[in-house]
This record gives sequence, structure tokens and C-alpha cells, in this order.
Amino acid sequence: MLKRLMILALSLAVICGASSVLAQEKPKTFTFTAIPDQDTTRLQKRFGKVAQYLSDTLGIEVNYIPVKSYSASVAAFKNNEVQLAWFGGLSGVQARLAVPGAAAIAQGEEDPDFVTYFIAHSSTGLTPSAGFPHGIEGMTFTFGSKGSTSGRLMPEFFIRAALGKAPRDVFRRVGFSGDHSKTLALVQSGSYQAGALNYKVWENEVKAGKVDESKVQVIWRTPGYPDYNWTIRGDVDKTWGAGFIGKVQQALLEMKDPELLASFPRKRFIKADNSMYQPILDTARDIGILQK
Repeated sequence: MLKRLMILALSLAVICGASSVLAQEKPKTFTFTAIPDQDTTRLQKRFGKVAQYLSDTLGIEVNYIPVKSYSASVAAFKNNEVQLAWFGGLSGVQARLAVPGAAAIAQGEEDPDFVTYFIAHSSTGLTPSAGFPHGIEGMTFTFGSKGSTSGRLMPEFFIRAALGKAPRDVFRRVGFSGDHSKTLALVQSGSYQAGALNYKVWENEVKAGKVDESKVQVIWRTPGYPDYNWTIRGDVDKTWGAGFIGKVQQALLEMKDPELLASFPRKRFIKADNSMYQPILDTARDIGILQK
């Protein structure tokens, strides 16, 4: 009887040990997301190819998951549902504050000096100007997402700097479209008289033939500021091995396929670090979006 029990115990130990080894060997999927700054259907198609590139380059399974809002992208990063994200300046700051050790590792060549376009419907009579367009006072105005750097944070900063008042005290009605493509559509249709959006989205929509410049035009280009970035969780080395963050960074810096880069859209990626986004953090705190 004792011998049988010993054999049974030994068998269970072997089975459990084998199961443990299999569990350890089962690869964990490395997952990333991106802020939904444009139509999410288009983003799904584009970033699926980016996921395949990262899988091939890193030699692991990489998956892209879409999110419905800027705040959802930050929440997914905080909860470790994604380990890497293509954030805007503000959402990247929020994510890194929420996850100690998280780091900005890459940005587009254009991102250290990003700009916002202020646009207006033709019925307003507003025309392009070199300085802040004071004629927008009293009109209806739409930002993009509440969490957008180029569609909300920086436009609001420049509005406050030029007029000394919060947007609600400047405009007859203030809206938040949700993303840059919708901002363009709302102003072009006349639903809002003016708005602010990412200049890259404007340029892409012009190329795609989706801008009727007899109805809507750019009336002001803001000064530059730091914006988009790839941010990665600091604990990924524990899962994928020492030096993994560096491998991911290198894969992004070596991304050369024009089709992949058009997903962002960027000419190429360059190195980034958290300190580059201090101006965004300071601005968000100054206007009350983030607590001091």
C-alpha cells in the first residue's frame, strides 16, 4: 500500500512538473495599441501590418488591439493589457505617470516640432493669418478628443495665451469631436464654425481628396511643440528577457517600409526619452488637465 502511494505521489509530481514547464515555455503575446486619433477601421488595417513587422523583427508573437478612446489607451497600458503604445504627447505623459518605470523610447522625426492647424468654415470669412486668429472669438469651436495633445491641450494653451480666457469664455459653443477626422468633418459641414486638428491628419485627408477647400481652410498654424511617442512599460524585460526594451526600440528605429510608416504617418522614427515631454506635462498642469 505504501509503495503504491509513493508511486502515485511521484507520478503526480512528474505531471505537475511537466505542466509547469509547459506553462513557462508557452510564449506570452506582446501587445500594443495606438490612440484612436483617426477613423478606427483604418487604424485596425494599418496597425495589423505593424504588428506583423514587430513579430518578424522581434521573433515573438505581437498583437495590435484597438481602443475606443484616448483614456482607454492609457487605461489599457496602466492595466498591462498592452505593453507598448503609440501615444500622443499628453496621453503618453498620463500613461508614464500611471506606470512607474515606463519610458518613451521613440518618436516620429516630425514629433519634436509638431503643430496644430486651426481651421474655419468658409462662411466665417476668416482667412489665413501669421498670428493668432482673433476673429474666432464668439464663434462655435470644436476640439478633438479631450485627451488629445494636438486636438485639445495645445490649442487650448494657445487660446488662453492669446486671449487670456478659457475656451468656454471665448466661444459661443465648445465641442469635442473625439478625433481629428471628425473635427475636419464637423467644420467642413458647417456644424462648427472653427476647430483645431493635427496637421498630419489634415495633410493626409487633403491627399485622400476628403477636403473641400472651398468650404474649409487652414487659418492658423501654431508654434511647434513635442507630441507623439512610443511608450513601453518598464517591466517588460522581466517577461521577455534583459534588453528587450532596447530590442523594441531598435525595431522601431529600423522601420523603413514606407507603407508601415504611412500608418502613423511619419518619415521615420528617432530616439525619444521622458524628458522631452516635460513641456507637455507642465502645460497640462498649468491649464488644469493634470493635477500639480
